[in-house]
Formats: sequence, structure tokens, C-alpha cells
Amino acid sequence: MGEYSSITLGIMTLTVLVPDDEGMNVLAEVPRVLPVRYQWGEPVPPDAAKAQVLIPGKHPPGEQLWRTLPNLKLIQLLSAGAEDWVGKVPDGVLLSTCRGAHGGSTAEWVVAALLSMYRKLDVFAAAQREGRWERQTADTLQGKRVLVIGAGDLGRHLRRRLEPFDARCTMVGMTAREGVHGVRELSVLLELHDVVVLMVPLTSRTRGMVDAEFLARMRDGAVLVNVSRGAVVDTDALVAELTTGRLRAALDVTDPEPIPMDDPLVGLDNCLIVPHIASASRATRGKMAAMAAANLLAGVRGEPLPTPVEG
Repeated sequence: MGEYSSITLGIMTLTVLVPDDEGMNVLAEVPRVLPVRYQWGEPVPPDAAKAQVLIPGKHPPGEQLWRTLPNLKLIQLLSAGAEDWVGKVPDGVLLSTCRGAHGGSTAEWVVAALLSMYRKLDVFAAAQREGRWERQTADTLQGKRVLVIGAGDLGRHLRRRLEPFDARCTMVGMTAREGVHGVRELSVLLELHDVVVLMVPLTSRTRGMVDAEFLARMRDGAVLVNVSRGAVVDTDALVAELTTGRLRAALDVTDPEPIPMDDPLVGLDNCLIVPHIASASRATRGKMAAMAAANLLAGVRGEPLPTPVEG
């Protein structure tokens, strides 16, 4: 896909297929953009054949849709990741993400999850529901050493939010650079940190990266936070480790997803699971719409796309 990153749309007016009314309202304000409402699974609207841009739902449609879009030039995702789409779009069609729109809300969720776990908010909430007044001393985020695996936009947002809590962040990327450790150093770094946060894309290099050996190297009492993709973690290995009570986890994503309610992870008191909502905030929706609009405006102006998917 990298060869397409500098190709521009260069079209006077863009017909854009949009999956919801919210997107329709936002794009109706963008000059030289004609939004047409369409969601995969619905009847294809008459204007679909003219569409140059598709803003899809979460999952790639089938070959049948591509055949109805002969003028398609760009698929504009609203997600930060594109792993479900790479290799599944027609030749010559650009693929662009909303990378950068999700960082603030995702980082905020990580901070919220850690504060809740350390300050025992779930314990006190349970006591309230049961009518008990039970004081106890909790832990704190202050002074905790946090290993952030993924030194891109998400990781930078998280570091900015953690440091005011007097937490100390260590950044890790796939390769080492100034201020960032490389993944080859993880075997040493894991045992030095109280929290490990996963903020990496799902690739062949990161799939199953958090395996039994990885977890075993984490220090006693450490917290694993996953806001990347569920398949980055070996679920069986995580269940085995959490069952001992040695570690805790906060998971925005799981493998499989949605997770079955009878899955062993669901019943563990030391595992917080939410349904992939870390970035789901009103602020994120606004940023996604603004970023999609910026990409479309670049297209009609004949400029390179701000957030192409490189491959």
C-alpha cells in the first residue's frame, strides 16, 4: 500500500458513502463533498456507482460491494488501526486511517483503569451496594513505574497524562531510538516495572507477543493493561498467570472479541474487562469526523493524504 501514499484524488467533488447520520451531518458541512448514506448490508443506493470514497463500518465488506463501486479511490477508516483491511481492498484504492484521533481518550481510559484498581474503587462500590461502611488503605499511582509498549501517538498521549500523577514512564518501540527502548530490551525491562501497557498495532511481529514467558518476567503484583488488540496477548497464558493471583490485568480488548461470558477471564476478580470502549468518547467521535474531513479536503485539493496506510 505504501506506493499509493503520495497519490492524490484530484477530484472537483467527492461522492462519499457514509455509514451513519452523524457522519452525514458532519460531511454535509465540508466543501465539495457529497455524502450519501450507506451501511454494508443495506441496499446499495443509486449514487453508489459515482462514489469515490467509502467510509465503512468496522469490518471489510465482501467482493460484491467492490463490484458496485467502479469509481472508488479511497477507503477512509474511522479507526486508528487498519490490520483488518490491509490486503482486502481493490488494487489502486487508497486506504487511510484516523490515526491520532483516538489517543487522548484511550490514554484517559488507561489512567482511569489504573486509578480504579490502585484506589480500590470497585471494592468500595461493592461495600456501598452491600450497605457496609468499611475503611481500608489503598495503593497509589504515585511513584509507579509504567512500561509503555508502543511509542507512537497513543503512547505519547499516555505519558503526558501519567507524569502529572508522579508515575515514571519508560517508552518501548519496535526499534530503539532517542528516549525509546527497543523490544529486544523487554526481557530486562519487564521485571523493573509495576505496570505494562500495550499500545501496539496488531502485526505479525506483535501477534502473541505477550506469552507465558513475557508474563512470567513481570514483577509480582504488576498490572497488565491492553488497549491494542486482543491477539497481542496469548489468552491461555494470561488466564494461567492471573489464576495464580500474582498479576492483575485491565483489558479493553480480548481474544476472542466479544469475549464469551463463560470465559475464565470474566470470572477473575483481578481482571477488569470492558467491551473495547477505551477510545469511545464524544471527543473521539468529533476528532474522527474532523480527521476524515481533513483527508477528504486534501483529496479534493489534489494534496497527499495526511494519514495513509503504509505497507
